[in-house]
Amino acid sequence: MQFLLPDSFLTVAILVILAAFTIALLICGYVKAPPDQAYIISGLKKDSRILIGRAGIKIPYLERLDRLYLGQMTVDIKTEQSVPTNDFINVNVDAVAKVRISPTAEGIKLAAKNFLNKKALDITMDLQDSLQGNMREIIGTLSLKEINTDRDSFSDQVMSKASKDMDKLGIEILSCNIQNVTDENGLIKDLGADNTSRIKKDAAIAKAQADRDIAIAQAEADKSANDARVIAQTEIAQKNNELAIRKSELQKNADTKKAEADAAYEIQKQEQQKTIQTATVNAQIAKAEREAELKKQEVAIQQQFLEAEINKKADAERYKVEQEAAATLAKRQREAEAKKYEQEKEAEAMKAQAQAEADALKAKAQAEADALKAKALAEADALKAKAEAARFAAEQEATGIRAKGQAEAASIQAKALAEAEGMEKKAEAYSKYDNAAILEMLLSIMPQMAAEIAKPLASISKVNIYGGGGDSGSGISQVSGNAATVMQQVFDTMSEATGVDFREILKAQTYDAKVTRNVNFTGLPGAQGADPENIRTETSGENQGPSR
Repeated sequence: MQFLLPDSFLTVAILVILAAFTIALLICGYVKAPPDQAYIISGLKKDSRILIGRAGIKIPYLERLDRLYLGQMTVDIKTEQSVPTNDFINVNVDAVAKVRISPTAEGIKLAAKNFLNKKALDITMDLQDSLQGNMREIIGTLSLKEINTDRDSFSDQVMSKASKDMDKLGIEILSCNIQNVTDENGLIKDLGADNTSRIKKDAAIAKAQADRDIAIAQAEADKSANDARVIAQTEIAQKNNELAIRKSELQKNADTKKAEADAAYEIQKQEQQKTIQTATVNAQIAKAEREAELKKQEVAIQQQFLEAEINKKADAERYKVEQEAAATLAKRQREAEAKKYEQEKEAEAMKAQAQAEADALKAKAQAEADALKAKALAEADALKAKAEAARFAAEQEATGIRAKGQAEAASIQAKALAEAEGMEKKAEAYSKYDNAAILEMLLSIMPQMAAEIAKPLASISKVNIYGGGGDSGSGISQVSGNAATVMQQVFDTMSEATGVDFREILKAQTYDAKVTRNVNFTGLPGAQGADPENIRTETSGENQGPSR
């Protein structure tokens, strides 16, 4: 089934495609010229389009874009060789010209034909030769004095001469400045020396005339100043004389008034001293009373302060003692609990080790018994086979041999069974010993412990004893008794861990003497004439303690 698109839809699609293509071309061909450059678009039309500081559209592939620099350029104009002037003096001139491309349409077109897409440096290099030639022509029409004294006219003539050639290239000369003028023979310096001498002469004459006028004016000023000084000093002397007379009169009146005032002052002074003495005595009495009262108050305050300080120190000391006691008690409790816990753990570890060793011995004994039993059975089978074979060889001899073989087999089997039963009994005995087996193993390592404790003493090569004596004995006795002390501490620790008194065991010399006792009754309790303290008991049994 085919669908036919309407003509209007095709038309719109074609228009959209054309519009998109046009927009893409416009975007690709959009250009914007800066103010110091001219964008020249050429290709489709006869006359090129010029863009300066504005935007435009360049059609891709159909038009091209060229650039022309419009900014100011500096051309250094130097006469590389000496140029003779109008008065035949060789000079060297150094000048600088400021130029640019004429901003008119005609100037841009002319410049585009010569400097299109060139950089500013390249343009100035192209213009340098033409400007140097124009300056050489102007130098040949002027004298040396004219070139030095009227440089503005010289630069104007160079600009006027060069402008004609520059206009043909589309170039506008903005300014031309003469930087330096030199000659090969130093004539410019000589002209300057003549002028310098004349100027110095005029200056010396002017200075002499000025000094004369200054001296005359100074003398007249000194005379006028002297006359004024004499008149002023005379008037000053008269005024000083009048001032001295007036001072004397005033001093006389002042002395009279002062004498009267001194007499009145002495009288008033004596009355004031009397009043001051009375007030001073009263003030001293009041001060003594106030000081006595103040001393009483200070004593009371000091007493209260001392009492408070003593009470405060006593409370602080009591609190300190209480806190130290509590801390000591808590520390001792923690240490006791820690020691008890360590002893319990050590006892459990020793018990577990003994149990493991007993189990290992039992397993080993069982294995040995099984091995002996298997060996005996194998030997019995071998002997039986041998006896059967011998029976076929000789009937009489077979009977004796069979009997002998059976006897030997029975003997070996009985021996194996006996050894197996013995090992099994020994294993059962070890398992029943419990604490006794543990104690036996501990006692077996006592000599080794004593040797290890005393070993550090054997490595001491030299001992220096300082002090000693007293209740604790000499220093060497303390060193030699160290091993016994450590051994005793080990016994005490093991006794606390196992609950067995090792000292009593050592006194009894054997473990059986401690754990096995005989009980004999020599009297009955309550019998006539029987002393309860003398009753002795004798009995047999394991792990039985004394009876009273």
